Amino acid sequence: MTAARLSPDRPVTAVGGELRLPRPPGVIRRFWARHPLLVDILVAAAYFLPVLSALTLAAPIDPMPLWVSITGVLLVSVTAVIMVVFRRRRPWVLVGAGWMTTLVVYPLESVNVLAIAIGLYALAVYRSTRSAWIGFAGSAAVGTAAAAVVSFVEPSPFIAPSTLFLLALAQAVATPLIGTLIGINVGNRRRYVGALIARVEDLARERDRQAQLATALERSRIAREMHDIVSHSLTVMVTLADGSAATSARDPGRAAEGMRLVADTGRDALVEMRRMLGVLADPDTTAADARAPQPGTAALPELLESFRAAGLPVTLTTAGAGVTDPNLQLTVYRIVQEALTNALRHAPSARRVDVTIERVDGDLRVEVVDDGVGSQRSLVDARHSGADGHGLIGMRERVALYGGTFEAGPRGINGWRVRAVLPAPERPDGERE
Repeated sequence: MTAARLSPDRPVTAVGGELRLPRPPGVIRRFWARHPLLVDILVAAAYFLPVLSALTLAAPIDPMPLWVSITGVLLVSVTAVIMVVFRRRRPWVLVGAGWMTTLVVYPLESVNVLAIAIGLYALAVYRSTRSAWIGFAGSAAVGTAAAAVVSFVEPSPFIAPSTLFLLALAQAVATPLIGTLIGINVGNRRRYVGALIARVEDLARERDRQAQLATALERSRIAREMHDIVSHSLTVMVTLADGSAATSARDPGRAAEGMRLVADTGRDALVEMRRMLGVLADPDTTAADARAPQPGTAALPELLESFRAAGLPVTLTTAGAGVTDPNLQLTVYRIVQEALTNALRHAPSARRVDVTIERVDGDLRVEVVDDGVGSQRSLVDARHSGADGHGLIGMRERVALYGGTFEAGPRGINGWRVRAVLPAPERPDGERE
């Protein structure tokens, strides 16, 4: 997954290839957006040419030494170059150049603050509103000083110094203020649009992460179901096949019955596998197998009978109200199935396996205990090694979905215990959920 940098200047494909920004309205705006250098050159020309013309026209009216004229032209030229080079990247440089030009160059005995206004606009757009107001405060001070110099140091014979000062001061403050306000408006809109785009990018990335997480969780659920089906069926089939092979010589009838049970177990496993794979291949399938309900607590007697046929002495004890939630029923069924599969695989010599399902204080407790003979060290190593660890992880995940607790470990000197506690509160009508 890659994220492209979005810009309001042109359409850009964003995260996942779905998010597209609309084009700015109008051919002219799109043209300016694609040629920022040309825009900077035109802005510099709009400043340089009028000021240069004013300096040229003022020369015959108010003759000045040649070096003063050359200095003024150089300052205006340097300011124009700074507009092209630094207006977007370093607007403070342009503001500083505007201050210098304002204090030195006075075409037609007025204060030239156009460069300052352009610099303050750039500050507001490309930096921040705070920087723009700081720049405006400094510009007001510079403009006041320039107005004082124009009015009192170089007074005009046609206008009173006080009147000239007020006119120059109004120009020195109003023009930068206009540039600042326009820049703040444009800059705030630009930053707001940028924040919206960044938010959309974050939402798109979060959507992709949620989709990946949901996919991982679904794959984990499918793997857990597949493990429960395959592990249980294969364990029973292998045990029955071994028993049939061992008794085939002395008791052919019993061996044949065992092989028939192997075939029945294999068919049941195929039915469950076909149902799950059919749902994965076509979620809208209407096959009878796809519509068949998942096993629940009602199927526990049949499950236990299959283990008894494989030679595992299993007893079932229930207490309290029955389970009505089909999802909770499936969880109980899978926990019992996996625990008995582990007992059949790792404790084939067990003389007793007890399955207990009871309700106590709003909790559903499921416990599977066997008395398999053998050292606890070997039991722990066997039951936590290889693929068996997936079964314990699957049971733990099923219980965690309901916010319950799960324990699996040795019991006393011999045996193993699997215990799960699942919250099953009462509904307002008093029935158990």
